[in-house]
Amino acid sequence: MSDAAGDLTDARGMSLLMAAGVVSAAEIAAALLTRIEETDVGPDGIRSVLEVNPEAVREAKRLDAERVAGAPRSPLHGVPVLIKDNIDTAAPLHTTAGSWTLHGTAPVADAPLVRRLRDAGMVILGKANLSEWANYRSTHSTSGWSAVGGLTRNPWDRTRSAGGSSSGSAAALAGGLAPLSIGTETDGSIVCPAAFCGVVGLKPTLGLVPTAGVVPISRSQDSVGPMARTVRDAAVLLAALTGSGPDTYLPLTATGAHPLRGLCIGVPRPGIWTDNAQVAAAVDAALGVLAAAGATIVDEVRVPSLERLDPADELAVLDHEFKVGLAAYLATRRGDVPRTMAEVISSNREHAGVELVHFDQDILERCDRTTGLTAPEYVAARQRCVDASRANGIDAVLAEHRLDVLVMPSGDPAWLIDLEHGDGGPPSTESDLDAEVDRPGASTLPAMAGYPIVTVPCGLVEGLPVGVAFTGPAGSDGLLLRIADAYEVAAFGPAGATAALASNRQPDSALPPHPQR
Repeated sequence: MSDAAGDLTDARGMSLLMAAGVVSAAEIAAALLTRIEETDVGPDGIRSVLEVNPEAVREAKRLDAERVAGAPRSPLHGVPVLIKDNIDTAAPLHTTAGSWTLHGTAPVADAPLVRRLRDAGMVILGKANLSEWANYRSTHSTSGWSAVGGLTRNPWDRTRSAGGSSSGSAAALAGGLAPLSIGTETDGSIVCPAAFCGVVGLKPTLGLVPTAGVVPISRSQDSVGPMARTVRDAAVLLAALTGSGPDTYLPLTATGAHPLRGLCIGVPRPGIWTDNAQVAAAVDAALGVLAAAGATIVDEVRVPSLERLDPADELAVLDHEFKVGLAAYLATRRGDVPRTMAEVISSNREHAGVELVHFDQDILERCDRTTGLTAPEYVAARQRCVDASRANGIDAVLAEHRLDVLVMPSGDPAWLIDLEHGDGGPPSTESDLDAEVDRPGASTLPAMAGYPIVTVPCGLVEGLPVGVAFTGPAGSDGLLLRIADAYEVAAFGPAGATAALASNRQPDSALPPHPQR
């Protein structure tokens, strides 16, 4: 960043500097736009920002005037934020979900959640790139790629994936291009990229943040959440997203030497864990920090439903809900845009040289064959998902062991980018495929249940960040943030895990050629 703003990239630090008159919101916005131009765009860039806001500096100047007049709107007054490009923002910004079918088009108005951010005095810096259609287009997709934005790469190692689908939202934070961003998650789309890029990400309880004006996949799983460089910043951003007071989800007071005393945290090693010994060691070290902070750790707890969990049920739910939800969303858009899933599929075929250059659209085609939300197969699959994730899943294990939350690895380190074979590259053996199907990720049960999950960086494995995740019942967002904050401060200090890990960062790997679309 510029000399005026120093090297601070966290929201709280920016806010304090602005309050002290050391730097203005306009200077911060201008410095970040310069950094985006210098490091994000072009063939060697991270490509995390799909579009910048041409009014950002002008908006920041208006907010500076409000501060001078003694009327800051919130602790985030003047702080920049990036918005994932499947969330509606009115002109001059656009909203495309990364798809060429919506390229150059803008919604009629901001999504309600975006209006809340503006009401809190935040500067909309631009739109973050994403996996096209939130990565629900092809079983052979590469996370972070969209026809409009190109391929987002991991700032830690540009040969590695930034995860998805909130790829740009996470990579921009890790690359120092914004202090805050907004992501969306259906199953893993905040948790995965946040963990891959070494930042904090929260998927809130279903319905806590309004999803009107958000390109949908699933009405029963979609959630909008904050992504930040510290847990405390994420908590304040969540308050803005919900229209609440700044300390609603994390009190801004000290919590003592043992802030987690009285809390019971379960460790579901049987079923939701990792085969990577270094990742397991990093999470075990995090468990030690949690115990030292006063938490009671109950190890080896078993989630009853995992032995009979069928991934096909979740896919059936998403397929049916995506077709219906997308048509309802597209009806809100003006101009010459597709109105149905079938029209999106047709448009992709017409623009195959842009849209189908790397992978197909078999998921869209599968979704288009569904027959609505009264279909018996949908109703039955949704009920099985609810039973597996709630009564026989998270609720069951919490009740059996009198736990407050569960803790687990957020995932393994970022995989190598492979545009030919898709995420993870070619499978090596049939047994590898079976293992992947049988073991759900940290995000799966919370996603199906509509429960919150937060990921925090917990270390480096072979130079790449890995995270630890906490999940609990509906409405436990504040508790999860409190635990995550206590862990982060105890393990890495008040500056947070992202900054601490970055101090050990190695230079990016050399960039191979990649598409410019």
